[in-house]
Amino acid sequence: MLRLSALTILESRGALNLIPEGKVLINTINAHCYNVAQEDEAYAEALIGGDYLIPDGASIVMACRWLKGKSLPKERIAGWDLFVAEMQRLNSKAMAEGKKKRVMFMGSSERVLSLIRQRAANDYPCLEVVTYSPPYKPVFTDDDSAAIVRAINQARPELLWIGMTAPKQEKWTCQHWDELDINCHVGTIGAVFDFYAGTVLRAPIWWQEHSLEWLYRLVMEPLRLWRRYVLGNPLFLWGVLREKMSMHSTNN
Repeated sequence: MLRLSALTILESRGALNLIPEGKVLINTINAHCYNVAQEDEAYAEALIGGDYLIPDGASIVMACRWLKGKSLPKERIAGWDLFVAEMQRLNSKAMAEGKKKRVMFMGSSERVLSLIRQRAANDYPCLEVVTYSPPYKPVFTDDDSAAIVRAINQARPELLWIGMTAPKQEKWTCQHWDELDINCHVGTIGAVFDFYAGTVLRAPIWWQEHSLEWLYRLVMEPLRLWRRYVLGNPLFLWGVLREKMSMHSTNN
């Protein structure tokens, strides 16, 4: 069982700039991730097994502080915040060195990836964007995974984004981490692919600032997301309360 109070979680957006260079895996956690990890041990291990975990949800920030956990994040750090920070960092580095840097997007559909390439060419002119769209299926075969690993290793990116939605993206990356012959930051940021491509609209700033981005997404996609939020939010509260009671009984 994943225990939120025991996790090491990045505490502020400023800390993103302190992540060292090299082969580094950055995962995100929100209330839905926490719920899924209670029932999926492999997913829980994948989240914990990354090098950095960022709190992509105000509920995570508040719960960590209420639990007086190992980490006390000061603010929500969305997957989008990670994406922008990393892309700007690498674009600035490429500009300073006068040499293009390669970013790879692995996941999603060819349509989404095409839109990403078009937008990135304008937003980050010093970056070369390469993409790979894996087969659309719940579980990859060994051949599927071997092809993905081969594509990543051949591309030799200096920044790698994995976007296949949770928990699939985290579990796949964890399982094949040692096979990836790369030396760069790797972020598992599923929904950001669609946000950046414009195929899914991110919540307006007011909703984000008032910790209501989840509600905006529910309003926009009720049939797909009602279970995650209508059932998932109370489940998250119960899980955090249960963890608090467990900590209290242990201390006594």
